[in-house]
Amino acid sequence: MNVPVSRRSVLRGAVLLGTAGAIAPALLDGPAASAATTGRASTTSRASAASQAFAAGRVDQPVIANCATWGARPPSSPVGVVGSRPNKIIVHHTAFPNSTDYSLAHAYANSREIQNLHMDGNGWLDSGQHFTNSRGGHLTEGRHGSLYALLHGQTMVQGAHCVGQNSQAIGIENDGIYVDVQPPRALWDSLVVFCAFTCQQYGIPASQIYGHKDFASTQCPGLLHDRLPELRTAVAGYLG
Repeated sequence: MNVPVSRRSVLRGAVLLGTAGAIAPALLDGPAASAATTGRASTTSRASAASQAFAAGRVDQPVIANCATWGARPPSSPVGVVGSRPNKIIVHHTAFPNSTDYSLAHAYANSREIQNLHMDGNGWLDSGQHFTNSRGGHLTEGRHGSLYALLHGQTMVQGAHCVGQNSQAIGIENDGIYVDVQPPRALWDSLVVFCAFTCQQYGIPASQIYGHKDFASTQCPGLLHDRLPELRTAVAGYLG
């Protein structure tokens, strides 16, 4: 996102089945999904899952709350689907103030705030980004249909997070502003696992992870851009 901290656009969504209003239930599969639904997915359990995935040479599906779970509004018009795989990931920061509330409830409220900003302020049909990562390390779907597409790994939904890249890049918003401070460890660890899983699902090389400022005149994603080499290396380690 662009600075200053005016509530600029961010990104997130839920699963669409067939039409713009048909939303699939719940989160993801397995016990981790159950933990997220109750709001008790701990940092320890996430770290344990990540280490197990690394040891197995594959990346397990992280917990990602779909749009229905965090209470998204339906899109104002049908979300476009791109009939090909994305070729890169673009990292953003929201440029929202750095909250000290790391809870799952705050992550959901933040997703709603982002969607309201994008739809009511920007006039977009839905959240602009595909996914959002909270300062507590909680992942949510941004634009409707993004999670369904990610889990199937063959298509993507048209985003609205980076001009010229919205039909070929997955956009991940990281809550907060990181122009002169580093993100919390929970956010960083979640970003690594999210990028690794997304690269695995779509066959994206770890080298194809970029920041918003690589494609636009912006400070976004702040100091996260300086850490892109570290992010690529960490993701490559997960992918083997």
